[in-house]
Amino acid sequence: MKPKNILYIKNMVCNRCIKVVNEELEKLGVAIKNISLGEVETEQSTETLPLVKIKEVLESNGFELIENKKAKAVEKIKSFLIKTIYENETVISETHKYSQLIEKELGLDYNYLSSLFSAQESITIEQYIILQKIERAKELLKYGELTLSEIAYKLGYSSVQHLSNQFKKITGFTASQFKSMTKNMRKPLDKIG
Repeated sequence: MKPKNILYIKNMVCNRCIKVVNEELEKLGVAIKNISLGEVETEQSTETLPLVKIKEVLESNGFELIENKKAKAVEKIKSFLIKTIYENETVISETHKYSQLIEKELGLDYNYLSSLFSAQESITIEQYIILQKIERAKELLKYGELTLSEIAYKLGYSSVQHLSNQFKKITGFTASQFKSMTKNMRKPLDKIG
C-alpha cells in the first residue's frame, strides 16, 4: 500500500524551490518529515492536511499539487533526471543507462514509463534528457570554468563533437558562439520540454 503522507509537487526543480515549498508549508502548519525535488513527506496523513490552502499557496509560487497517479510518475522521472544531470557527480554515458536508473528509481517497467512520459509531456524521455543536458551545458559554458571537452565528459557525451552537434541542433549556435553572447539564453528548468 502506498504511503498516504506524501505530497507530489510539480515544478520543484532546484534547492531554492525546496526552500520555498518548505517555508510555505510550514506557514500553513504542515509538519514536514522530509522534502526533496517533487516530493514532501509529512508527519500526518495527507487526508488531514488543508489541501485547498496548500494548492493555493503552491500555485501562487509557481508550483502545482499533483493528484493524478500518472502525473506523479512523470514528475518523479523529471525530478530524478534533473537531480541526476545537475547534482550528480557520477557520469552517465549512455541513454540506456538512464533507462535502467529510471526503472530502478521508480520500480516500474521502463517501456511503460517511457510511453506514459511521452503521452503526458509530448516528448520522449530521451529528448527530455537531451534538453536538460544542453541546458546544463549552457550553464557550464557561461561559468567558463570548464572546457567544452570537460563539459562533454561531465554530461556523459561520447565525444566533444557529439555534444557540439546536439548543442547546435537545439540552440542554433555553436558552443563558442553561445559562450561569447552577452544575452543569457538559458531557460528555467521547469520550462524545458
